[in-house]
Amino acid sequence: MITVAIVGGGPAGLMAAEAAVAEGVEVKLYDAMPSVGRKFLLAGKGGLNLTHSEPIEQFLSRYDSRRRFIEPAITSFAPQALRAWARELDVETFIGTSGRIFPTGLKAAPLLRAWLRRLRKSGVQFHVRHRWRGWDQEGNLLFSHPQGPQNVRADAVVLALGGGSWPHLGSDAAWTQILAEQKVPITPLKPANCGFDVQWSEHFRTKFAGHPVKTVQVTVKAVDGTAIRRMGEFVITANGVEGGVIYMVSAAARDVIAAEGMATLWLDLVPDRPLKRLAQELSRPRSKRTVATHLKRCAGIGGVKAGLLHETVPKEVFMDPARLATALKSLPVTLVAPRPLEEAISTAGGVSFEALDTRLMLRSLPGVFCAGEMLDWEAPTGGYLITGCLATGRVAGVAAAEWAMRTLRCHTAKMVVVRSASAVH
Repeated sequence: MITVAIVGGGPAGLMAAEAAVAEGVEVKLYDAMPSVGRKFLLAGKGGLNLTHSEPIEQFLSRYDSRRRFIEPAITSFAPQALRAWARELDVETFIGTSGRIFPTGLKAAPLLRAWLRRLRKSGVQFHVRHRWRGWDQEGNLLFSHPQGPQNVRADAVVLALGGGSWPHLGSDAAWTQILAEQKVPITPLKPANCGFDVQWSEHFRTKFAGHPVKTVQVTVKAVDGTAIRRMGEFVITANGVEGGVIYMVSAAARDVIAAEGMATLWLDLVPDRPLKRLAQELSRPRSKRTVATHLKRCAGIGGVKAGLLHETVPKEVFMDPARLATALKSLPVTLVAPRPLEEAISTAGGVSFEALDTRLMLRSLPGVFCAGEMLDWEAPTGGYLITGCLATGRVAGVAAAEWAMRTLRCHTAKMVVVRSASAVH
């Protein structure tokens, strides 16, 4: 029986297993953890965002500089196809007000349970607590296991080992050293969709850590000078900032910090009011009202937004309506470092696409395919990460099964030729 081994039980690995077994080969899936899909479950704890409903051209643009490499996989398993796949698992989906697509129950667990039932029914064999250690001298996969080392023969392999974020769930990036020893080109892993450190004063940190900053526009100037602007919300942390809109600009901010040592996040605290109108409103007579009351009445600024203002601008600015309006529309916050890799939602970097053929097989290791977050791509939150993992897993699974079957046919044909030649002689 032709066997395809899948190493990694996240979305990419599970999809690779599903795609491979549908081609008629034996599929064995190995994962280091006691159960599969752990990061998938945690990612869906607050509402599983499967994909996004925006037009495909806009959707593909989210993959930025790596778009041309990942586009074939995405277009072969586009958001509509993903929704149809979920429906086959008896999981209906809906489009939220943001355009994001969620399962109707919002949770990941029902979808994962249905998916695993279908995979087991189709013949996929699961082997947990198997931590991949590379290959033995005969080219077999080598795993560590509670009962001792395990050597596994496979006709093709799909590696879907994740990035380096949330290592306690299994994605510890140990594979980078294994593949580097095999001379596979790997771009160093970096945090993506991450928070950032800000040097808050002790007063601000103590008073506002954990507070959400709602409906602001943030701007970061990328390394090439392009202004990246996004609208949304974020959260003040004891260390700095994190959350939705911060993740949207995190790639640009991270790269600026790497190039220049720090990055400036410009906040528009009142994006619904033009600067001129805001200045006029703040110019109204303050009478006996306090500065805080005047800000609240004329600009709707209070709480954490007022705290940010006091944290950032000199006291004399509050006495000048024009300067105060400018500060409210363009408040600078200095980001000094991205949060550590293990805290990030996802990672950038990984196996270089130049090391792979068009079907995600390593050029230097025939029969070994890669999929998911361990590839060198990144995307913002919003369904793009899971879609990318599922789509590349599907491509790698089909390709691995076809490669294994083609290799067997070639080997069989050669054996027939050899036997025929021997019979002649």
